[in-house]
Amino acid sequence: MATVLVVDDDQKLLNMLRRTLSYEGFQVLAATDGNAALTQVREHRPDVIVLDWMMPGLDGIGVMKQLRAAEDKTLVLMLTARDAVEDRVEGLETGADDYLAKPFAPAELIARLHALLRRPAVVSKDEPLTYTDLYLNPVTRETRRGERAFELTSKEFDLLHYLMRHPRQVLRREQILQDVWGYDFGGDDNVLEVYIGYLRKKIEAAGESRLIQTVRAVGYVLREE
Repeated sequence: MATVLVVDDDQKLLNMLRRTLSYEGFQVLAATDGNAALTQVREHRPDVIVLDWMMPGLDGIGVMKQLRAAEDKTLVLMLTARDAVEDRVEGLETGADDYLAKPFAPAELIARLHALLRRPAVVSKDEPLTYTDLYLNPVTRETRRGERAFELTSKEFDLLHYLMRHPRQVLRREQILQDVWGYDFGGDDNVLEVYIGYLRKKIEAAGESRLIQTVRAVGYVLREE
């Protein structure tokens, strides 16, 4: 279940979106101003943000600038009544991933959210990756949980690398097997579960919290409990 943070100072619209998105199966967080939105992002790490541009105080553009300055790559759908070309360009260049003008059909908003969540992460395969206190360097093959280093086998490393390139995204078992083991994979159906178990033992060896979560009947997601 993806988590959506809806940020809008229009309480009526906020309530409508909360009901609609909850009905569609999303877990919904809400904020009515920019500072509250940043707090929600820090505390709950949503998968995607529906962000109103025009709000009193810290507006949507201000929120975007702070997120991207902090290298926060959370997906953002900018929502606004401003529909001029230059406005769309400003929103996108500030770091928004998509842009939807008011008034809008709820069905279009939902379709755009699904499209954003299907978008693959744009990450260099050689770039060091971090998620919370988990660190992985594809070049040096170094892995750490906080200050504690741990070693992985080649396939364990490939699997963790794949999960860390898609943080907070629910990944289907078949998708992981195809992308990590290859399209012609013909091994034991339980091999993924076995390797997930290996990773968890090494990542949680000093009693750390679980980061690789099981999504029953679907697959796995790298996400804080």
